[in-house]
Amino acid sequence: MSGTPTIDLDHLRQWVGRSETREQHLDPFPARALAGLLDRADAPGEGDALPLPWHWLYFLDAPSREGTGADGHPKRGGFLPPVPLPRRMWAAGELTVHRPLRLGRVAGKTSTVRSVDLKQGKAGALVFVTVAHALSQDGEACIDELQHIVYREAPTAPTPLPPGEAAPADATWQRAVQPDPVMLFRFSALTYNGHRIHYDRDYATREEFYPALVVHGPLLATLLLDLAAREKTDAAVAHFGFRAQRPAFDTDALRLCGRPDDGGAALWTADPSGAIGMTAQLRWR
Repeated sequence: MSGTPTIDLDHLRQWVGRSETREQHLDPFPARALAGLLDRADAPGEGDALPLPWHWLYFLDAPSREGTGADGHPKRGGFLPPVPLPRRMWAAGELTVHRPLRLGRVAGKTSTVRSVDLKQGKAGALVFVTVAHALSQDGEACIDELQHIVYREAPTAPTPLPPGEAAPADATWQRAVQPDPVMLFRFSALTYNGHRIHYDRDYATREEFYPALVVHGPLLATLLLDLAAREKTDAAVAHFGFRAQRPAFDTDALRLCGRPDDGGAALWTADPSGAIGMTAQLRWR
């Protein structure tokens, strides 16, 4: 593609192995605020277990205005490699739970860049960065996480979404959710996510050529786990993995779907056309 930036993979791989560690007191307020966003009456409090994946509300980056790019993301460089491709998204993730984090206590998080890989897709170059996160509390391992981030080129004009994969028709659990700008803004605020595609409609449609505001991938994953938690109130998650397949927008109603299987459940979102947006799989303890 014309104008495609040069990607020096050897240089980017110098970030592999870099790590950073943070500690934070897990204040109950962010969890209470997310419970409100999810319309849950059972907000956890001091000493309670933090539901999965609500740890995403903690250990957050807080870049300065000078350190923030035009898209609202932190500027390239720092802990993550300075990938020169403009679009960045959290494409997939895996969580293994050893024990729950508890609110009202100090917890630690160590993040390490695991890998940097370059691939060629239909729309151009893709760079995949995998980051491993290890969360602990009171000297014991709590959650091990793999975060898969993908960087890609930006379109130069509006383009239709590719045909989506049809969602399964055999959901046992279903719940309808209508994303709206307030919901997306509140989730952006709770996760300190400045990416403008989630709250700035002019930027999302005119600069990145999306048809509307984009629903956060982590919010979709949170909604799917919330669906499972409503259906299995006495069960704890041991493992959860998710993958984004197709973007969701605030103009479209979402169906959250699930189907229990042996020892766990398959989960997915579906848009009004019946196409899958995100798939996930969980395993109970």
